[in-house]
Amino acid sequence: MELDQLRALAAVVDHETFEAAAGELRLTPSAVSQRIKALERSVGSVLVRRLKPVRPTPAGERLLRSARQLLLLADEAVLTLRSSGEGSAEKNDDGGRGAGAERLRVPIVANADSIATWLPPALREIALGGRIALELLRDDEHATADLLRSGDAVAAVTADPRPVQGCTVRPLGTMVYRAKASRDYVKRWFPAGPTPAALAVAPVMQYDRKDSHQLALLARVAPDATPPQHFIPDSVQYVEAVRDGLGWGMVPDQQDPEGTLVELDPDWDEPLRLYWQVWTLDSPGLDEVTAAVVRAAKVLAEANRG
Repeated sequence: MELDQLRALAAVVDHETFEAAAGELRLTPSAVSQRIKALERSVGSVLVRRLKPVRPTPAGERLLRSARQLLLLADEAVLTLRSSGEGSAEKNDDGGRGAGAERLRVPIVANADSIATWLPPALREIALGGRIALELLRDDEHATADLLRSGDAVAAVTADPRPVQGCTVRPLGTMVYRAKASRDYVKRWFPAGPTPAALAVAPVMQYDRKDSHQLALLARVAPDATPPQHFIPDSVQYVEAVRDGLGWGMVPDQQDPEGTLVELDPDWDEPLRLYWQVWTLDSPGLDEVTAAVVRAAKVLAEANRG
């Protein structure tokens, strides 16, 4: 296997068409296809389904994660040589990345509430450091580890403490969610309190179909409740909708720091422990990203102590 073949595989899967991958690699679609075919011959398996969008086969998925790790290490080595003045000034035959790759591409994934609250200082530190080209992906905290397994992300903020194979894990802290609503909403829908009967008809805010916070609470305190649900897949606008009285929802403390929303019941809080999982590679770039994320997460530990 050659690096340019592995880079072609990653580009085709990322961009979902041979044409888009060719644009990224500054090649013709035919050249990208030839590299994929050569890679498939070398491993003895079909690696991608040549449809639109292109999708990896199971064999392609297994190879892709290792390919991304090799490419990250190779790119970082080249950047290190160039920054030290030891690299050639000429463009290398490396799929079009040679002279133009000034930063190391590092894709990470986090849940929406982390992105909206404690994570931005880390993102700014990483981006302004001058070495990393950051790609931030978003998914539910219970699903972010899947992107580590697939190789789509090299690190993840996750609720899963079990290390993904080939990754290290460290605790970040806890986000505490509380069932909250606006004062006008509480007066209208819960005049006698959030009883099971009231919860059965009171509109509830949901982030998306993966959001389990509200439904888990309802299953515990009002198992027969099937209230109307509003879906707003934006962390900031979700809380704004709760403030505007569209429904009640589980709101992290970091998004209601002044306590302007009404807590429905103090016993209905939900602590969410977060962890940082990252590929186990000897990579200064990944170490830099990890250090920034850990520093930013200190606000979670401080909030818990408070």
